[in-house]
Amino acid sequence: MLGKHQEAYGAFYRSTHDNEYLDSKTELLVGLAAAMGMNCLPCTNYYLKQAKKAGITKGEISDVTAKVMAVAAGQKKLQLQEVLERYEIDLNSFN
Repeated sequence: MLGKHQEAYGAFYRSTHDNEYLDSKTELLVGLAAAMGMNCLPCTNYYLKQAKKAGITKGEISDVTAKVMAVAAGQKKLQLQEVLERYEIDLNSFN
């Protein structure tokens, strides 16, 4: 028997598949991007399998992967900038 929180989460998660504005292909691609961005291997596996069943192409998966990579790289760039500013580190002082 599932606890009430698990049941509530399950109902919430299932409700995210019933989109008012996104078509099913877009929903799968957004789910895949979110799963990759959150480093959730089971979720990434799920969305890849669903994407294949839905006829999503290798190129579309590649575009999503590139976008996730670009956002992650941008976040790391900003993270470094924040550390440099917060701790007053001058990269120009490095050899």
